[in-house]
Amino acid sequence: MSKGNTFENDWMKLIFTAAAIANIADNAASSPLTNLYVSLHTADPGEAGDQTTSEANYTSYARVAVGRSGSGFTVSNNQAINAAAVTFPQCTGGSSTVTYFAVGTASSGAGKILYSGQLTAQLAISNGITPSFAIGALVVTED
Repeated sequence: MSKGNTFENDWMKLIFTAAAIANIADNAASSPLTNLYVSLHTADPGEAGDQTTSEANYTSYARVAVGRSGSGFTVSNNQAINAAAVTFPQCTGGSSTVTYFAVGTASSGAGKILYSGQLTAQLAISNGITPSFAIGALVVTED
């Protein structure tokens, strides 16, 4: 089983930009999510994981809120990409080597992972490093 390409793209727009799917799904009428939260991981959090699974833990690390809108993500050809740079807090101690990112529902704690993916290259984070991902560097594909 698979989804049709048009529906895959519609689904991505619903999740990442809060765009309704006509006659099927609307954004929540009360208390819809206005942000999604990008997290960094030292290993694949897996399908059974949550946002705390293998999450980076350097000093001052925090998830980054990204608007659930066209200014936060762009969706085209069944892919959602970050529409603005995603910059994490500067490391002030400790270290983490991150290899995965996730997009989830919570600013902290065991948030629900909506999508996760491997970074194009691992990133070693140590004191003074500010992890940042340029526009289009975080890609989520539905297929």
